[in-house]
Amino acid sequence: MVINMYLLNCFFIYSILGFFIEALMTLIFKGSFSSGILFGPWTPVYGIGTVLIIIISNKLFKNLHMNRLLETIIVFFIVSFSLSFLEWLGGTLIEIIFDTVFWDYSNQKFNLGKYISLEMTLLWGILSIIFIYIIRPIFDKIIKKIPKWLTIILSILFIIDVIMTFLIRLNIIKA
Repeated sequence: MVINMYLLNCFFIYSILGFFIEALMTLIFKGSFSSGILFGPWTPVYGIGTVLIIIISNKLFKNLHMNRLLETIIVFFIVSFSLSFLEWLGGTLIEIIFDTVFWDYSNQKFNLGKYISLEMTLLWGILSIIFIYIIRPIFDKIIKKIPKWLTIILSILFIIDVIMTFLIRLNIIKA
């Protein structure tokens, strides 16, 4: 199995950035500093989401052969729905496995249960387009320079964090 180091590095960078952005927003609006279910400074749904955006947008831009505006609109809708599905899947799995709800869109006007709302779907689409055209080109310069040894260390730490999270949150071991 070949591991795409670029995508793995994107996963880590955007998981870590997502952690700090969400933690900062939580601090500002709720008075606490937290993000996600893991103990380390990463929120994997952001890393998975950005890797999904990269894969989908690269594939579509490469294969559509349309005018760029129309391609961007198509990418907007496909990525929006893909990220909403990812958010639903993540929320559902966290609730099933850990009996915890980290977000709940039930109070939003156009919700589809706890984990999906039209408002958030549109936000994910807008943020994805901003990511594709503004954020990714800036961060790609950094991501492409990350040494392999650092990626390996991050991977080991992440795997340890995932294992410890499961063991502690499922009360298999005490923290």
